[in-house]
Amino acid sequence: MRKFFKILAYVTGSFVVLLLMGIIYFNTTFPKVDRAPDIKVDITQARIARGKYLANHVAGCIACHSERDWTKYAAPVMPGTLGKGGEVFDKQTDGVPGALYAYNITPANLGNWTDGEIIKAITCGVNKSGEALFPLMPYMPFNKLSKEDLYSIVAYLRTLKPIKNDVPKRTLDFPLNFIVKTMPLRSYTPQPEPDTSNMLAYGKYLVGIASCITCHTQMIKGQPVKGMEYAGGFEFHMSGGVVRSANITPDSATGIGSWSEAMFINYIKSFASDSMKNIAMRPNQFNTPMPLTQFAGMTDHDLAAIYTYLRTVKPIHNSVVWFTRDN
Repeated sequence: MRKFFKILAYVTGSFVVLLLMGIIYFNTTFPKVDRAPDIKVDITQARIARGKYLANHVAGCIACHSERDWTKYAAPVMPGTLGKGGEVFDKQTDGVPGALYAYNITPANLGNWTDGEIIKAITCGVNKSGEALFPLMPYMPFNKLSKEDLYSIVAYLRTLKPIKNDVPKRTLDFPLNFIVKTMPLRSYTPQPEPDTSNMLAYGKYLVGIASCITCHTQMIKGQPVKGMEYAGGFEFHMSGGVVRSANITPDSATGIGSWSEAMFINYIKSFASDSMKNIAMRPNQFNTPMPLTQFAGMTDHDLAAIYTYLRTVKPIHNSVVWFTRDN
């Protein structure tokens, strides 16, 4: 019997050693991402303007990394909080297996980051410390940003008012805390500059960096339902109930197939007015996480391009119940 326990102890000890070696190897190998590029972005007024437009009104950087006023419809960004971070995404609201906190992207936090390190985080999903970012930060679509648009966003972030705000560390459940290390992309290859006169191609580009497919596709157990792209139904658990994203495919009955280009543009642009930015919400009243007041800042041309592209995606008949109240 004593010999049996010695063998058992040896086998158990060997297993533990191998397990620890495996963990060490995994943690030192992943994420497999190239070094941050040695880049210094030339900050020009044109780049700042373009970056401000993209970060505020297309790519969603400011909407996610600022404080939003959830007492108002569509939760407009609160003045004086641009880029401060701290917005929480967790199991209760977003189905995240853990708790994620939006980074502080003002110079108060990114001041000691090189431009290359910022680019690496945006396009590959690894921060300055080598930590893999959870893909709620949409680095996969951002990997398709053109070089000039990417540099413009970096230039704009450098101009944000520094706001000191220590954001809590994220927590991820097992095994996602390990799986997330395998998700980042190896490198960023500059994309061709979009031809803004090609409405279909430019619309596809804008829809990609705005991550429309992410929020407008139903998910089950964290995975998008294949064949339901853009058909809506993604669930957001909010105060008072469950909010679901709209079907934005060109299905005439349940999507935007019956919408004209003018209707599409006017709907989004309507949220640019001060009155629409200040619609007070009653307790447990239906709200939306879609940053409509931010998207309202898009130009008519860009919204027309988005509409043009969405008209070409597969029409999917999917009637979405936008809001289900908690019992």
